[in-house]
Amino acid sequence: MTNPRAILHVDMDAFYASVEQHDHPELRGKPLIVGGLGQRGVVAAASYEVRSFGVHSAMPMREALRRCPHALCVRPRFERYRAVSEQVFEVFRQFTPVVEGLSLDEAFLDVTDSQAALGSAAAIASCIKRLINERTGLTASVGVASNKLLAKIASDLRKPDGLVVVADSEVNVVLDPLSVRKLFGIGPKTAAHLEQLGIATLGELRATSEQTLQPLFGRHAALIKARAAGIDERPVLAHCDEKQISAETTFDIDLTAPTQLHGELARLADRMGTRLRQSGWVANRVVLKIRRKDFRTFTRQARVRPATQATQPLARAAAQLLDQWLQANRGTAVRLLGIGATDLGKAPQLDMFEAQQAARDQRLDHALDDIRAKFGARAVERASSLRPRG
Repeated sequence: MTNPRAILHVDMDAFYASVEQHDHPELRGKPLIVGGLGQRGVVAAASYEVRSFGVHSAMPMREALRRCPHALCVRPRFERYRAVSEQVFEVFRQFTPVVEGLSLDEAFLDVTDSQAALGSAAAIASCIKRLINERTGLTASVGVASNKLLAKIASDLRKPDGLVVVADSEVNVVLDPLSVRKLFGIGPKTAAHLEQLGIATLGELRATSEQTLQPLFGRHAALIKARAAGIDERPVLAHCDEKQISAETTFDIDLTAPTQLHGELARLADRMGTRLRQSGWVANRVVLKIRRKDFRTFTRQARVRPATQATQPLARAAAQLLDQWLQANRGTAVRLLGIGATDLGKAPQLDMFEAQQAARDQRLDHALDDIRAKFGARAVERASSLRPRG
């Protein structure tokens, strides 16, 4: 007889903002926003002190400051957040190898087979919370249940620093009073339609017939009913490969000059290349992303041979894609520019000439990586990425 599943969902509390408050004690207890500070800046994270004003992540910075004019704003430090995230995931792997990372600050853990040696799932969750706090100074909220859906909902019920266990016998008691908006897959528009039908809670959704739900969910109506009842058979997927490593930026002022756009693209390629090497992957394809001032978005992609993690060949391929787009869209104002490395895999075997060139590129890349790691991301830049004066 197999043991019933024991799944944890661990979610760091206001992660970016909490890291900043930990590193800068003068920010503790104050309404803090982490995000871009330009005219088109977006909130990346909001401390709990500022959330009471209705500020949340992905909100335009202008709207956030309108709601809370006295909020303190800091730029994100993603290298620091990744370093803290690595500490957190090291804690996870002390308890189980079955870890499915969703982001830097969030993961599912399957601890079913860990309980015989380490105690109950609730005890493991409590120990994880304690170790995270000891090693990083931060708090995490954990949901414990028999599946991913219930664990994720549970982790959000008692934030911050919460620990909620949902036993199988209590599933309906916990879920039924919750808003339909708590269910993954139901966005604001769909939730509004459900509420117009008098279906505001998960209990009401669970009791609604499939026929009533089919106009809204089509062939997924039965699945939605099952989710509302807390049924979820999805496994925790360990070692999920990243599908893409990317970097992008939104400009405070739209850019039209090709030289400026190429400089920004080179800078983004540098950031992406560093992340690619840190992750240990090589890319078989490069993707260019361009968003015009009217918000229409274009993507262009090209294969890279041989597959690489070196910045220069990826940057060259992206620059060619940008040139092609600019030729067809002369004078177009660009709002956002991005570059991505995809089709990720292990390094292929190179012939002698390619290996020599790759070694030279690698030495340059690693030298730049080391300088930035020691002195900061802006300590050194490639000449191709330098902004023109004026």
